[in-house]
Amino acid sequence: MKKVRRKIGKYEVGRTIGEGTFAKVKFAKDSETGKSVAIKVMAKTTILKHKMVDQIKREISIMKIVRHPNIVRLHEVLASQNKIYIILEFVMGGELYDKIGKLSENESRRYFQQLIDAVAHCHKKSVYHRDLKPENLLLDAYGNLKVSDFGLSALTKQGDDLLYTTCGTPNYVAPEVLSNQGYDGAAADVWSCGVILYVLMAGYLPFEEVDLPTLFRRINAAEFVCPFWFSAGAKTLIHKILDSNPKTRMKIEEIRKDPWFQKNYSPVKLREDEQVNLNDVQAVFDDIKDQYVSERSEITKGGPLIMNAFEMITLSQGLNLSPLFDRHQDYVKRQTRFVSREPAKVIISSIEAVAESMGLKAHSRSYKV
Repeated sequence: MKKVRRKIGKYEVGRTIGEGTFAKVKFAKDSETGKSVAIKVMAKTTILKHKMVDQIKREISIMKIVRHPNIVRLHEVLASQNKIYIILEFVMGGELYDKIGKLSENESRRYFQQLIDAVAHCHKKSVYHRDLKPENLLLDAYGNLKVSDFGLSALTKQGDDLLYTTCGTPNYVAPEVLSNQGYDGAAADVWSCGVILYVLMAGYLPFEEVDLPTLFRRINAAEFVCPFWFSAGAKTLIHKILDSNPKTRMKIEEIRKDPWFQKNYSPVKLREDEQVNLNDVQAVFDDIKDQYVSERSEITKGGPLIMNAFEMITLSQGLNLSPLFDRHQDYVKRQTRFVSREPAKVIISSIEAVAESMGLKAHSRSYKV
């Protein structure tokens, strides 16, 4: 009996290698070249339901614009009647996150050099990532760093240098972003790079507290201590990057000239600027845009469907949020949180249904499952 091979365009689709709330990621091979790729599969109905058309369109466009050896490459975008397929470079070395606590200073420096090269290229294209953290940094088969997840990125227009959206992960976010004032996207990304370098070398975060007000106070004051095993050069560089004043904070050009950074540094060689064509992105989203506009106008009264951490904090002033931010001094903990507008009973019944489908027994009492 012949095995049926599923194809999307010229790609032979294999196993599922990742699954999130809004997308599945499948391993696939280009039948023309034999090269491995990753295909992010998204249902159009899901994109419409969650008002994500503009966000995903922006993320795809940005990933096509910022082509660099240390950034995950987006090859093309395809669509069927019901689904959108984003064809990405297949990065098989895992997340940099998994190496935290096991890296030498030299290894940390190498990843930091590649991160700075990638971020500098984004900034040259007027793209600011705004959510740089180890979970968004992947490694290829040769151990080279690849920046991914441009979902919160901003592409500034000419003449508009300041950004105003508070976003990112609290522990990695620059003080000026938390202040709700306009901020320079380049300086904010540099701060996040400094926190990442600290985490790679120390194995834990420079700013971590059980309650958010204390965390924000420490970030605002740039109040941190480097461990004794950091070399003098590394300490000096990190203190210049984690400067709470964005105007005096070290810039990327200055980081690249720093003696500690320069050690064994070989700048990446870029190919001549390729012509980037966004026609496939436009074509994929054009046919669902009309539905999106009409649906959006119906639901605006209900408020935002997706709430980020900062919106939740704003609504929860005076409450003890320490259970949301468990403190572990010896390592950085990966956490996933979610919010919902559904009543508690609906959420609990959904959890019970999923548990039963997995052969588990669910017990509920006082809204605890």
